[in-house]
Amino acid sequence: MTIPEKPSVNGLDDKWAQNWADTGVYRFVPAAVREQVYSIDTPPPTVSGSLHVGHVFSYTHTDIVARYRRMRGKQVFYPMGWDDNGLPTERRVQNYYGVRCEPTLPYDPEFTAPEQVTKKGQPPVALSRRNFVELCEKLTGEDERVFEHLWRRLGLSVDWSMTYTTIGAKAQRVSQTAFLRLLARGEAYQSEAPTMWDVDFRTAVSNAEMVDKDQPAAYHRLRFTVEGAPVHIETTRPELLPACVALVAHPDDERYQPLFGKEALTPLFGVRVPVLAHPAAQADKGSGIAMVCTFGDQTDVIWWRELGLATRTIIGRDGRLQELDFAEIPCQDPQAAAEVYAGLVGRGAAQARKAIVELLEQAGVLEGTPRAITHPVKFYEKGDRPLEIVSSRQWFVRTLAGKEDLLARGAQITWQPPHMKSRFDDWVRNLNADWLISRQRYFGVPFPLWYPLDAAGEPDYAHPILPDESELPVDPQSAAPAGYTEAQRGVPGGFGGEPDVMDTWATSSLTPQLACGWLTDPDLYAVTYPMDLRPQAHDIIRTWLFSTVVRSHLEEDATPWRHAAISGWILDPDRKKMSKSQGNVITPEHLIDEHGADGVRYWAALGRPGTDTAFEPQQMKVGRRLATKMLNAAKFVYSFGEPSADAQATDPLDRALLAVFADTVAEATAALEGYEYTTALVAAERFFWMFCDDYVELVKDRAYAGSDSARLTLRRALNGVVQLLAPFIPFTTEEVWSWTHEGSVHVTAWPEASAYAAADAADSAGAAAGLGSSRLLGLASALIGAVRRAKTAEKLSMRADIATVVVTCPPEQAEAIRGFEQDVRAAGHIGRIVYEVGDTLDVKVVLED
Repeated sequence: MTIPEKPSVNGLDDKWAQNWADTGVYRFVPAAVREQVYSIDTPPPTVSGSLHVGHVFSYTHTDIVARYRRMRGKQVFYPMGWDDNGLPTERRVQNYYGVRCEPTLPYDPEFTAPEQVTKKGQPPVALSRRNFVELCEKLTGEDERVFEHLWRRLGLSVDWSMTYTTIGAKAQRVSQTAFLRLLARGEAYQSEAPTMWDVDFRTAVSNAEMVDKDQPAAYHRLRFTVEGAPVHIETTRPELLPACVALVAHPDDERYQPLFGKEALTPLFGVRVPVLAHPAAQADKGSGIAMVCTFGDQTDVIWWRELGLATRTIIGRDGRLQELDFAEIPCQDPQAAAEVYAGLVGRGAAQARKAIVELLEQAGVLEGTPRAITHPVKFYEKGDRPLEIVSSRQWFVRTLAGKEDLLARGAQITWQPPHMKSRFDDWVRNLNADWLISRQRYFGVPFPLWYPLDAAGEPDYAHPILPDESELPVDPQSAAPAGYTEAQRGVPGGFGGEPDVMDTWATSSLTPQLACGWLTDPDLYAVTYPMDLRPQAHDIIRTWLFSTVVRSHLEEDATPWRHAAISGWILDPDRKKMSKSQGNVITPEHLIDEHGADGVRYWAALGRPGTDTAFEPQQMKVGRRLATKMLNAAKFVYSFGEPSADAQATDPLDRALLAVFADTVAEATAALEGYEYTTALVAAERFFWMFCDDYVELVKDRAYAGSDSARLTLRRALNGVVQLLAPFIPFTTEEVWSWTHEGSVHVTAWPEASAYAAADAADSAGAAAGLGSSRLLGLASALIGAVRRAKTAEKLSMRADIATVVVTCPPEQAEAIRGFEQDVRAAGHIGRIVYEVGDTLDVKVVLED
């Protein structure tokens, strides 16, 4: 290939991305044995809008590892997936098209997708569930094409022929098969239980998806009575007073010991509730005695369960207060209580709180002024309002009983960086509930089962109707079970389909099985599973990583991968995590346009494993400069022509350079073996700049004169450092490699340090003087650097002649310098070098004699 007259990084991204697509250079070819394969459980990005620089950051890290392993001779299994189901996708579809799902509506086969909504405030259009799902599929398909385009521009060396989704027929079959097998083994079960609930999304939320957010609140001091005597409790949620089922204090609290076993009357409603003892009560919190409501928080759930208390759920799934029949409650005056409560029904929690506080004040049972506080409140990580606890029927996977097994699985994984293992261990040790996997949404993998309906039309949850695995995937909302017809759906004696779908983590937790062909390709599965690497961010250790370990442990009795490489977050200028929910994301397209993909990748590679990194476009400029320098340096080196076929590196400086490069190869290789890609980049880049700034300048006169030693060394070192930098700046390195080689640099063999270390022979000038190669090069760099500084200070051209350089140094250094004196004199346009004996190196430049 002809070397361009004026090499430029502009256009390289598109040129080589297209070439790689056309040639299939990254296509996975299954190897004969597992040891020849390196398989990566690539995170499937959530398809709910656009990718941002945080994605670019972490996915670049994975690609660096993939490219390195490929050059180490592995067949790299590196598929990309799309996580296209779940709440984020539904919310995007709702906002994009201005629609909402109404499951009671019939399917409209003539429905056509509306245009994107451009005006805000328009009421959403109600769609049947099936029509809504079709819109989700349409928009995610469009988003996936945009995502793939960006990943190709960034240079991800993915095998795009193996792309999968978490909602398609293949994913549904895998997820439903795994669920039925969990159910058959008793590892999945359903239960009616208090559940954390998002009132906006109208769905249950698992513990792993909850976050604490500090919220303003106030303690209200309410007066209960026990046998006519006042008992005060303090609460931040007075609106739950109608749901009060007990008062609880610590068994050792002497203030309340006389009250245990007696009944208290609630203010406003006059409901009789027991006063009980429980060790979870905190004597130093508030008044030391708490009202138990069903349900205000997780402690209420614990007390309710362990003390066998009544259930009076008043918060509905829409977040509003529901009807309550006081005639069925032990109450002094049920009619009076019902009249007070009637004014609260239908109000949201915040409105009900305000209303009940006014009632308490009017009744004279609210004492003092509410005490303002700020405290942590549970939110769904994607939600906008505090979670409530409602009673609902949900599906769970048993995890509490297997904590020790899961900790043992975590110990079998090699963590990068190692301290991230503690996050997994802490999460497992602190589990307090089984994994909730059902969601009351629409665009997800359906639970594959139906329920027989009794004579009253009520479902028999204890005896679900299950399909055969050969029938999967199935949608129980649109298909009838074997032995029934569609006409029997929803009628007494007929059947009803399970309406819930699986949580997105319940399907994403099966990405190793899905990507590796668990049910469809046993040969592929045999050489790719367990996988070698799970790369991901640290904030989803408790969700994606944990859930994948659970599924592999239960299904395969193994860990899903050998290594877990954990990346940090990208931080905005205020040191906050960059995320869509924060509204501070930056999309990457314009950054690639401005700095080139290699410039952006360079910035990403400087973010060390597990470390949060600031968004810094200035580093992208440095990366572009590195790419540009490589093009120009390569053009210059190749301009000298090829050395003869039997050429060897014989000059001391040449041999020293190759020996230093051997050390660089060893350092970069060790770093990448340990997933320390930043260290590898720093080592390779350090050598490259020394090579360009010092070595090339020192030997170019000799190379021009036809020195085989210089020309050979220039080419060997350049080709070697191109290979070292290939995982980091793949477009530029591919361009340079193509000028003098057939095939792609990205499938060449990674350099071996031993191939270069032999150059550090005992007869080199440095070795003879007792100096290592790096010190020999350091002497040469110090000399030419001093000459350059002197010329700069005198405002002279670098090509200006100088008469004399006086070098003061120990005798052994002088002996070494004499071995490459001619190179230094030629590079610096020096007339002569005079040596004087001294303890340390000192260089004096005499411009004129």
